[in-house]
Amino acid sequence: MQHGFLPRRALLAGLATVLPLFACMLAGPAGAQEIAVIPTRVIYPGQVVTMDALDEVALRRPPRGGAEIARSMTDLDGKVARRTLLPGRLVPLSSVREAYLVETGTAVTAVYRQGALTISLMAVPLQSGAAGDMIKLRNADSGAVFSGIVMADGTVQVGAS
Repeated sequence: MQHGFLPRRALLAGLATVLPLFACMLAGPAGAQEIAVIPTRVIYPGQVVTMDALDEVALRRPPRGGAEIARSMTDLDGKVARRTLLPGRLVPLSSVREAYLVETGTAVTAVYRQGALTISLMAVPLQSGAAGDMIKLRNADSGAVFSGIVMADGTVQVGAS
């Protein structure tokens, strides 16, 4: 019995020394922590989020749930709050949206392009939309309803391109 005790004790002592070092290697560099962005003041729905209303903090533990949270200020800067963002709280990316380029009821230019042919007309959006969103519009002259994609310049692309 005594014969096997010493080697086991030495093995356990060696493991006790090596395991913490191995755990540190897996965790990454000393002091490396995840960063998140939090508001420094209340931001109400519809308000544009600006850099001066944000702060970066180190997370003590990973956030619960599967929601993606803002990790850098550029994730939130210039976006519009969908819901109230409270100071000191993590911000899920689903709580912000891109700013609308086209607002409901405000006349926009709808453009149809096919080769060298370009047709443009004034239309009234029936929905608000950001760049890349498909929205419904009403022709100001005929009243016909059609859909198009909001472009980065604020026009709406209709049909073939």
